[in-house]
Amino acid sequence: MPVGAKADSTTSSPATGGGKEQRVTKQRRAVSAALDELDDFVSTQELYRILQNQGVSVSLATAYRILQSLADEGLVDVLRNGDGEAVYRRCAVTGHHHHLLCRNCGKAVEVEAPAVETWAARTAAEHGFIEVAHTVEIFGLCPGCTARKAAGSL
Repeated sequence: MPVGAKADSTTSSPATGGGKEQRVTKQRRAVSAALDELDDFVSTQELYRILQNQGVSVSLATAYRILQSLADEGLVDVLRNGDGEAVYRRCAVTGHHHHLLCRNCGKAVEVEAPAVETWAARTAAEHGFIEVAHTVEIFGLCPGCTARKAAGSL
C-alpha cells in the first residue's frame, strides 16, 4: 500500500485460505508503509527498530505476526539470509522470481531465471514429484561492496 494511502478496515486475499479477511490495524498500516519505503530485505528486528525510531508503537511480537501475515498473503517476499534469519521485502515483481543478495550490505536484485524453472520442473518430474515449488537465492558481493573490498575499506 503506498505511503499515505487509506486502507479499508479489512482486506481479503485468496492466498490466505479462501479469502480470510485480515483486519487492517494502525500497526499493520505502519509496517506496510515502512516496507514500501525500503529497497532491500529487512529482518523483523531491523523493521522493529525502524518503526521504533519513527515513533510507531508496535511490539516485536506484533511485527512478527504482521510480517508473517503479509508473507502468507503474498504481499511480501520472505527468504532466509546468509545467517538463516527470515528477511522480508515488498518486491516490484509480482510473479515467481529469484534474488541476488549482497551478503555484506543486503542489496537485493530481482531476477527471472527460465533455465532454473526448466531444471526444477524436469528434476521434479524425473523423481515423480508434483505440485513443486522452489526458491533460489544467490548470495555474493554487490558491485559497490566489491569496489569497497578492492579498496580495502570493507
